[in-house]
Amino acid sequence: MRIDFHPSRRSTVGAEWELALIEADTGELASVAERIVTDVCPAGSPAHPKIKHELLLNTVEVTTGVCSTVGEVRADLADSVELVRSVTDPLGIELFCAGAHPFSSWTRQKVTNKERYAKLIDRTQWWGRQMLIYGVHVHVGIDHRGKVLPILDALLNHAPHLQALSASSPYWAGEDTGYASNRALMFQQLPTAGLPFQFRHWSELESYVADMFVTGVIDHFSEIRWDIRPAPHFGTIENRVCDGLPTLAEVSAVTALTQCLVEDLSTRLDAGERLPTLPPWHVQENKWRAARYGMDAIVITDAAGNERLVTEDLADLLERLEPVAKQLDCVTELRGVAEILDRGASYQRQRAVALANGGNLGAVVNALVAELRAGSPSGPAG
Repeated sequence: MRIDFHPSRRSTVGAEWELALIEADTGELASVAERIVTDVCPAGSPAHPKIKHELLLNTVEVTTGVCSTVGEVRADLADSVELVRSVTDPLGIELFCAGAHPFSSWTRQKVTNKERYAKLIDRTQWWGRQMLIYGVHVHVGIDHRGKVLPILDALLNHAPHLQALSASSPYWAGEDTGYASNRALMFQQLPTAGLPFQFRHWSELESYVADMFVTGVIDHFSEIRWDIRPAPHFGTIENRVCDGLPTLAEVSAVTALTQCLVEDLSTRLDAGERLPTLPPWHVQENKWRAARYGMDAIVITDAAGNERLVTEDLADLLERLEPVAKQLDCVTELRGVAEILDRGASYQRQRAVALANGGNLGAVVNALVAELRAGSPSGPAG
């Protein structure tokens, strides 16, 4: 099966941000996406180009166009959120984002009335109905198909770093799971979700996709839901590792880190370097460690099995990527990663709020709502 990859202008960038809709007075999820998406639709158009449905009716997804800088991504997302709020505010509906809602029950959520979602639920049943989760996806343009798989494999070395930074789903159905990111392990229960296979040649990817079609696993390439995947139609690599991020500042920071990593790897390929990779079993272990321990994860850094605290490795990575960030005009946004290290990731901030409020998860939801409105995280997690 032939898969045509349509190269993009190098290191262009875009983002997708899944936002939860909640009742302002109760903090419970509200299945009102149909009205929101209808009301923001421009006159005479079938749909808004950047504000869309997702699997559940308690969610809207805001997406950007193709951007040259992370600053453009941030401005684009801010405009869409403002438009969404013009509809939600009068309805008494608030917005928040995290990897999962702290206490709403998945059993009460309604699925968007689209054939592809109905098919997903019919096939996946109990696991599919539990997908009460939210994420942030970042696309970065790749200028040559031959770079796609080497960059994808090398990005897996940094997947636990991205997971730890974005971890924001410690609670599930009112309980503390003990994980920084319960979403990471929940989402991989879906067919074709989870970590990608590490293919050496494009033809191997084509053979895999052909097998998936022949055996009826997928009907479209987009149904391959890997944590990091090629997006051949867009000419990008798509980072899907991250939990939902509560603030525009954090979305910008993770977007900058992803863009800088891809540009750095692309440059190294141009110089003839063979990019470092980890054995699949190390990649798998790193994912679990980051999901479980978040910022306290000790990750495997190379094929020899050396290990390091993820925050220490991130600090060195930020220093190394600073010249790349200058080149891409995202120095300020990349430095936002250091601010997450200082203030704590969302899962840490959520637990601090719960502790300060006697375990009240309603207070956690209120804090997430306030952070999204403010556009930046609250004070140190403590």
